[in-house]
Amino acid sequence: MKFIQPLLCASLLCHAAVHAEQVGEVSTVFKFIGPNHKIVVEAYDDPRVGGVVCYLSRAKTGGISGAIGIAEDKADASVACRQVGEIRFNGSLPKQEEVFSERASILFKRVQVVRMVDVKRNALVYLVYSDRLVEGSPQNSVTAVPLPAGQPIPLAK
Repeated sequence: MKFIQPLLCASLLCHAAVHAEQVGEVSTVFKFIGPNHKIVVEAYDDPRVGGVVCYLSRAKTGGISGAIGIAEDKADASVACRQVGEIRFNGSLPKQEEVFSERASILFKRVQVVRMVDVKRNALVYLVYSDRLVEGSPQNSVTAVPLPAGQPIPLAK
């Protein structure tokens, strides 16, 4: 299990306890030395919304640089968030908040999942993207979890 780097928190709620649970992986390129390049699928429970899990698929660079942790992973990622139980809110939610963040290179690149509240449609929208210190990537993926009409989303003021 990978623990999110607490220094990279973008909100007052630090995500140190949020971790990925690897669901599976597939190799995409065979490497003679070091692990293969692969696509990894991980599950993250939303730390502020019980009953919602986000499945994140992303590229992981193999080879020698991947084995020793200095490789830069590609910006390609996809997210699918689903209701897997009764929805429970752990307090009020801001209109937009970084939910998960994980490094994709040794220093400068991160993959992030941001939760947005769509009040009009009573839904939680999740966006995955990567950024760098200097230049991010426009590649992204979005998913939404609709809530029942009778269950309001508690918004922070």
